[in-house]
Amino acid sequence: MSDAFDRARALFFEGNERFEAARFEEAEASFEESLALVPGRVSTLANLAATRLELGKPEAALVSIEEALAIDPSDLDAWLHKGIALSALGRHAEALELFDGVVEREPTRGAAWFRRGQALQRIGRTVDALASFDKALAREPTLAEAWTRRGDILRDQKRLDDAAAAYEQALAHGADPQTHRYYLAAVTGRELPPVAPSAYVEPLFDEYAESFEQHLVKDLKYRGHALLVDEWRALDSGRHASAVDLGCGTGLCAPLLRGRVDRLEGVDLSSRMLEKAHALGLYDALVQGDAVEYLRSTDRRHDLIFAADMFIYLGDLDPLFAAAARVAPSGGLFCFSAELGSGARDYELLPSLRYAHSRQYLQALPARHGFALRRLVEAPLREEQRQAVQGLYVCLAKS
Repeated sequence: MSDAFDRARALFFEGNERFEAARFEEAEASFEESLALVPGRVSTLANLAATRLELGKPEAALVSIEEALAIDPSDLDAWLHKGIALSALGRHAEALELFDGVVEREPTRGAAWFRRGQALQRIGRTVDALASFDKALAREPTLAEAWTRRGDILRDQKRLDDAAAAYEQALAHGADPQTHRYYLAAVTGRELPPVAPSAYVEPLFDEYAESFEQHLVKDLKYRGHALLVDEWRALDSGRHASAVDLGCGTGLCAPLLRGRVDRLEGVDLSSRMLEKAHALGLYDALVQGDAVEYLRSTDRRHDLIFAADMFIYLGDLDPLFAAAARVAPSGGLFCFSAELGSGARDYELLPSLRYAHSRQYLQALPARHGFALRRLVEAPLREEQRQAVQGLYVCLAKS
């Protein structure tokens, strides 16, 4: 029994080291092996739950958490991890109750105030969320993610200078530099990056995948994909041998394109979005990756390139147009939508974290890459705070 205990203890410490090194699959194996030797150790169960949360396994995390709480209902780490797991499963109101209980029993715990703020933010109580993030930072001023979340709320409240200060604090405490420089550019208008970093876009849409269509189509009244298809159909009544849907997301465009294309591919950064698109059964192939890199490297030629609502994550469009020209045959069509900018510059990054482009830029750019402008229409893309957001719907033909 002593040998088993010593081995389980060694595996526990090994799991901790692997966790700290972000080797989460190995850490999970160590904790599971430790529990097989000495079952029911609350600290090991709690650490296994934390590891499974890092691996994106909230249901599995709940199993070990419930086992830990059955043994020791007073363990605050287990209650905190349970709340995190419930949040990951979208059960934010239940998670909030647990976080409330943790901060009531231990109000000095900054991580619990932070998680409480996250839950409040996700159920739309942003004022309360901001107060909770402030309490987290009063206890742990170096908590970079709390500074980021604070900045996000201040940005949404149009308190742009305060948001910039929060993002600067997040950077100072180790937050991802590329992503936070993007946030800072959105609220200051300075040092615009040419594109949104994939480290921002990919996790955003992975998290957004389940509620994407509900939020975009029903809440924001988005019809950009359908209006772009209407412009394409008004221009072109023929069939296409091969089409690619850039930034395809969950596949909103696929039912509208499929009937007039022999082969349809989709490209998106988000694996979870692509899972939804795959379930439609309308794409012949789906590729996870960056649209520009795809167009630069694919061996296929597409006589229809479609990009609905993708340019909001691209500022400088020259690389995309050059890559699109590579795969489009003579007469091939390139149809896209873009948010309409102020016209002060070719492109600007808005506080919404979306790029907008000027009409002049989108009229001048095609000719530089061998495309002729065939159609350009201004119409709303979606609503923001019940106000229409204007966009441009553009169809080009390869010369």
